Amino acid sequence: MAAKLFKGVLVAAMLSLLAACAGGAGSSARPAMPVVTDPAPIVSGTMRPYQIRGRWYRPEEQPNYDETGMASWYGDQFHGRPTATGERFDMNALTAAHKTLPLPGLVEVTNLANGRTVILRVNDRGPFVDGRIIDLSRGAADALDLRRAGVGEVRVRYLGRAPRVGGGAVLQQADARPLAPGPAPTAPVPYLPEVRPTPTQYAGGARDGIWIQAGAWPDAREARRAADRLGGGATVEETSPGQFRVLVGPWPDAGTAERSRRAVISRGYPGATTISGG
Repeated sequence: MAAKLFKGVLVAAMLSLLAACAGGAGSSARPAMPVVTDPAPIVSGTMRPYQIRGRWYRPEEQPNYDETGMASWYGDQFHGRPTATGERFDMNALTAAHKTLPLPGLVEVTNLANGRTVILRVNDRGPFVDGRIIDLSRGAADALDLRRAGVGEVRVRYLGRAPRVGGGAVLQQADARPLAPGPAPTAPVPYLPEVRPTPTQYAGGARDGIWIQAGAWPDAREARRAADRLGGGATVEETSPGQFRVLVGPWPDAGTAERSRRAVISRGYPGATTISGG
C-alpha cells in the first residue's frame, strides 16, 4: 500500500513538472527549470586543462555562464562512440558538447531565429572551431530547427549539474518569442557550399557588389589554403607586396552578404568583414 502511495505521489510530481514546462511555451516568461535531486558526479578527468591544435582549454565551474554565439551539430559519424564522460553518444538524444563547462551538466539553449528552447545534457567536449560555442546532437539540432541550416545563432545558459541519466527536454516550440533581445535573423545561416555568389567580371579588378573578406595573410600559400577550405567562390587577392586577402562573393545585397559573413565566421574566420566592391 505504501509503495502504491509513493508511486502515486511521484507520478503527480512528474506531471506537475511537465505542466510547468508546457505553461512556459506560450509566453515570453522564462520556462520552468528542472530540479535535479540526484546529480551525477562530475567526471574528474574532464576538468583537466587540455590542448587541441595548439590551443589550451581550461574547464571550470561557471555558474553564471550565459553566452550568445554560433552552434553547430554532429551526428552519424560519432553515433555509438564514447563521449568525454564515457557515455555513449546517441545522436537522437538531447545532448551537446562544450569546451569548458563541467561534465555532465545541463544547459538551456535557445535558437535566436525562432525562440525554440531546449535543455540539453552536456556530456562531451567541443566544438574546436573558432566562432562556435556549442555542438549539438542531431536530435537537439532538430528540436531547435537548425539542422537544415547546419549552424545557427543561439543563447546558451549553464543550469548546473546533470542528473545521473537523461536531463534533456524541449521547453519552447517554434511559435514562442525569442528570449534574447535584438531582431532575429531573417533566414538560416547557411554553410558556404550552400550559398553561391552572383557572377561577376573579376579579371582586371572589376568587383561589383558586396564581398566578404575572410582574412589577410602574409603568405600566398596560406591564403590559398584558406580559400580552398572556404570554397563557394573564395578568391585570393594581393593587396600589397607580401600581403594577401581572401574574398568570398560578390553578394547582391547587404542581407545576403551578412548571412555569408556569419557562415564564414562559423567556418573558423572570426574576423570576417564585409567590403564594397567597385
